[in-house]
Amino acid sequence: MSVHTVPRLELGAAVLAVEIAELASRELDLKFDDVRFYTDSKVVLGYIYNATRRFYVYVSNRVEHIRKFSSPNQWHYIPTGQNRADVATRPVHAALLTSTRAGSPGFLLLPSKEDIPLETPFSLVDPDSDAEVRSHLTTCTSPNLGSQRFEQFSTWQSLIRAIATLIHITEVIRSSTTTGNKECKGWHQCSKAHASDNLLKAKQVIIRCVQKETYPTEMSCLQQGISIPNDSPLRKLDPVLDCDGLLRIGGRLQRSRLTAEEKHPLIVPGRSHVGALLTSYYHRRVEHQGRIFKEGAIRADGIWMVGAKRCIAKLLHKCVTCNKLRGKTAEQKMANLPPDRLSTEPPFTNVGIDVFGPWSISTRRTRGGAANSKRWAVIFTCLSVRAVHIELSEAMDTSSFINALGRFLAIRGPVKLIRSDCGTNFKGACKELQVLLQDYQEPNISKFLSAAGCTWIFNPPHSSHMGGVWERMIGISRRILDSMLSHSPPSLLTHDVPSTTMAEVSAIINARPLTTISTDADAPLLLTPNTILTQKVCCPYPPPGCFVDADLHRQQWRRVQHLANTFWERWRREYVSNLQSRSKWQKSQPNIKEGDLVLLRDTQLKRNQWPMALVTKTFPGSDGKIRKLELKFHTSKPATTCSTTINKWTYKWMSTTSSTDFHH
Repeated sequence: MSVHTVPRLELGAAVLAVEIAELASRELDLKFDDVRFYTDSKVVLGYIYNATRRFYVYVSNRVEHIRKFSSPNQWHYIPTGQNRADVATRPVHAALLTSTRAGSPGFLLLPSKEDIPLETPFSLVDPDSDAEVRSHLTTCTSPNLGSQRFEQFSTWQSLIRAIATLIHITEVIRSSTTTGNKECKGWHQCSKAHASDNLLKAKQVIIRCVQKETYPTEMSCLQQGISIPNDSPLRKLDPVLDCDGLLRIGGRLQRSRLTAEEKHPLIVPGRSHVGALLTSYYHRRVEHQGRIFKEGAIRADGIWMVGAKRCIAKLLHKCVTCNKLRGKTAEQKMANLPPDRLSTEPPFTNVGIDVFGPWSISTRRTRGGAANSKRWAVIFTCLSVRAVHIELSEAMDTSSFINALGRFLAIRGPVKLIRSDCGTNFKGACKELQVLLQDYQEPNISKFLSAAGCTWIFNPPHSSHMGGVWERMIGISRRILDSMLSHSPPSLLTHDVPSTTMAEVSAIINARPLTTISTDADAPLLLTPNTILTQKVCCPYPPPGCFVDADLHRQQWRRVQHLANTFWERWRREYVSNLQSRSKWQKSQPNIKEGDLVLLRDTQLKRNQWPMALVTKTFPGSDGKIRKLELKFHTSKPATTCSTTINKWTYKWMSTTSSTDFHH
């Protein structure tokens, strides 16, 4: 309370009265035989006479000062009608001063025995509602300690020390009443180290309390000397009671040379809070090792934990350190295929773009040798028929990519959708093309972009798994190039060699089967991207009489149309059906939420050095699953915000689908 209430003001007046009496005695150099104090506040008298309740600081300090220079029996009550000091606190007209109570009260002139009646002792006035009185615990109705009190402790050591402190205080109180030992007295926080005996007693008290609450029937049966029930969970352990009343395992190892703790370990229920504290304690002792290490440490210390495997697994699931060091990355369920992967539009209507390389080539011969430069490859992948088109690029900049894009559009025609990662050359191309649209400096591209309404979709950063369609094609291209370029010495590579090689690579990839090769003699033709691109196949065409329509072999345009229809029918029947199943990431996982902490997996750093990030925004998909995140993480520079995807993530500590991993 910060406001001075009337009881506080009355108590201040009592303090002033004591100080005046002390000052008068000191200045007059007299020792009074009897000093009496009078007050008309029964609340203040209750404070002074109180010996059972505790007050807050303001009242406690002033009551202590009053009792230091006076005793409670010196304080008496005076009714308000006889209190002459009360007149000074009330405004009175001058004409009425003669009729007031000013002057000495009459009872002071009488002999001491004829004083006003004394009412002692005085008790507190309504202590339950008095704001100055500290609330205190009521009388304990149960003699048992109660294991629910242990839930206030987060570690086994703190619980042991707390119980050991209570045991020490109990021993001090008992010894002080018998021997008068004043080294430690009353309730106190002893600065000395806990004795080993007290720590052992504390451990026994805690385990005994938990055993009585968890296994009351078993302990009662053993105390009475009868067998425990058949449905008891401790039936197989043959429990016994030791001399301290603790439940231990009887077992069959009495004749072994093991120690008593190993032959008859203490029984501790793993589902209790004490079991969780013990598991956490031994988990830290074995430095966050696996389940076998922890269970062995618990058993070696003479404790048999019932349901230890479940308790340890629960701890490992929540342990922050274990999840940082060895946590498995969880996986979100694989998303449904986008519409552009299932479109039957002409090839290269929807494409994915990426760049790979480089390769060193000789640009010109000099006297000192050859001047070398590098070349990159821009791959364009059809998202539906999985055909590829590769263009050679002289640099990784925006200008070279725009030139490659222009060559691709000139050969394959306009596209409606482009997908790519967040490469700087791709981002720069978008910006440059927007400028070209305004200035009309590139009529071909600008006309295409404005008329066809091309859409460019960028995958989130660090999410190469979302470009698996073209990443797979890059892997195949690299393997073919490694085989082809292995026959040419690096010194003989010129611009013509990679340019021709890329065309051959495209031809090899586009001639690959899209589905498994059938052994049916009635289906000799393979379903390849070239079937729709060039309408040429490796196998010879069947005889004219094999066609369903008699005139298909007579007119070329009908034959072409028939082959196109055949491709799309087989594409739907044989290829699209293979995309139905989810080869991995088959289970739905809980979504990461805003405000969660995650670990950013970095293959170039050790696991202990992985940076921590805060999820600031989530982007749910059409199925409600979170596969894209916006993260905020701290680097040596100011805090950075990036958008990325969930590939793999865990929920163990902090909370979609290949290279960038998150531990949640």
